[in-house]
Amino acid sequence: MATQDELKQQVAKAAAEYVKGGIIGVGTGSTANFFIDELAKVKSKIDGAVASSEATAQRLRNHGINVLDLNNVGPGEMQIYVDGADEITEHFHMLKGGGGALTREKVVAAVAEKFICICDASKLVPVLGKFPLPVEVLPMARSQVARELVKMGGQPRLRDFTTDNGNVILDVHGLNILDPVAMEAQINQIVGVVTNGLFAARPADVLLLGTADGVKTYTR
Repeated sequence: MATQDELKQQVAKAAAEYVKGGIIGVGTGSTANFFIDELAKVKSKIDGAVASSEATAQRLRNHGINVLDLNNVGPGEMQIYVDGADEITEHFHMLKGGGGALTREKVVAAVAEKFICICDASKLVPVLGKFPLPVEVLPMARSQVARELVKMGGQPRLRDFTTDNGNVILDVHGLNILDPVAMEAQINQIVGVVTNGLFAARPADVLLLGTADGVKTYTR
């Protein structure tokens, strides 16, 4: 039986097959780290990478990969964005942000032509919400946003963490997310919210799922 790390390594290798050149967007977290290590093996093919966090940028630089500022990346220049997920459904809607990089991940994903989600089979769920939903919030708005999230049926808890953007994260427990697109929009409308960890308005295009029988590829 493959360990979780072995499954992550398998999907990272599979994602590297999609690297044809140009600029690559790279996510944050343990699965994304395996992808960075695979990307290093084909770094001569690419013009550079855009990182979704300071930690990812550092790992890319340690491998000698050129890290680019997203503001200098034009339309169509970033072919793929590769990242993991805390949960994903068969509709390719994701819940992300366990590593606290959700805002930058969402921004980089928005620029990419194709979003490739890499994860192990345990992350594929029928309904999002068992994993608490991260919401990035301006520090001064923490209490106000928490009250609004309670009205939505959630139980927000402050994470002992500061994002790369200098904000705080409320992890919202107890949500049964039946309509991820609507909930993503609803939470983003709360004044003081920067963004939330639902990636549903812009779902994944490709899911590379690590299973006991090898990597399974699903496309939207």
